[in-house]
Amino acid sequence: MHRSLLLIAFVCMGFAAHAQSWPTKPITILNPFPAGGGTDTFARPIAAKLSQQLGQQVLIENQGGAGGTVGAANSAKRAPDGYNWFMGAVHHTIAESLYTRLPYHLERDFEPITVAAFVPNVVVVHPKHADKFKTLQDLIDYARANPGRLNYGSAGSGTTHHLSVELFKTMTGTFMVHIPYRGAGPLMIDLLAGQVDLAFDGMGTSSTQIKAGKLIPLAITSTVRNPVLPNVPTMQEAGVAGYEVRTWYALWAIKGTPAEIKDRMYKEVVVAMNQPDLKKIWAEQGADPGGMPPGEFAALIKSEIAKWAKVVKDSGAQVDN
Repeated sequence: MHRSLLLIAFVCMGFAAHAQSWPTKPITILNPFPAGGGTDTFARPIAAKLSQQLGQQVLIENQGGAGGTVGAANSAKRAPDGYNWFMGAVHHTIAESLYTRLPYHLERDFEPITVAAFVPNVVVVHPKHADKFKTLQDLIDYARANPGRLNYGSAGSGTTHHLSVELFKTMTGTFMVHIPYRGAGPLMIDLLAGQVDLAFDGMGTSSTQIKAGKLIPLAITSTVRNPVLPNVPTMQEAGVAGYEVRTWYALWAIKGTPAEIKDRMYKEVVVAMNQPDLKKIWAEQGADPGGMPPGEFAALIKSEIAKWAKVVKDSGAQVDN
């Protein structure tokens, strides 16, 4: 027994020393969406701050595809050594019920660190529809009278861009054609070009385009107005009672990452998000900062998986994978 206790003590000392010396080389955070999307908006400023704080470069690796599930599957296979991390989103809680053959499981293969940002979605239409759609009700009336005539773009099947519209369709009795992209960045290119009629896009990618007059906002999907777009009504104010959707972006560790390293990463991310320049970026995007402890984040994940499973079931949304 004495030898066993000594062995346990040496192992614990080894873990502690490993955590104190970490990191000794560059760190990679995999973003499972193309560059330029909402996840990038928050991941890159955090990575820049972590590089300063940790004394090692923190790199963002983008790998888009299938609503973020391709990158998630890749990340789940990486070494849990403290040098591989995953910056996913609420989209990954949706994928748990929408995709029937995922090669990974969010709660089994990843360990929650914290939410980086909570961001409302905004209903945006291309200016070519300015004469038809002055209000959200105009859009609803047209979609009811012309089923299938409008299309909407998303950052991929299983993202909130996708399911927020499916929920909207269920609640308003409308039908619009879904056009999935490999991320919010590619979606925005076609939306600005008028190839896509509308989107329920994240504030992080749409707010700049709205302010430039390149997109027309009809409603915010949160329950309160957003200070970045104070004149844009909420969905409830616009006539869709009980509708609420928010996108969030968050950091996970690979399952098996040493606890001491996970604890330190959580603390370092919170320090980074509390820096004045990052607070300014978050405010400019209409985002609320996260920073909740890992346990609270785990509870959020579980509740979001259940919430979106119901939306998937009620809407009949399907994805072939």
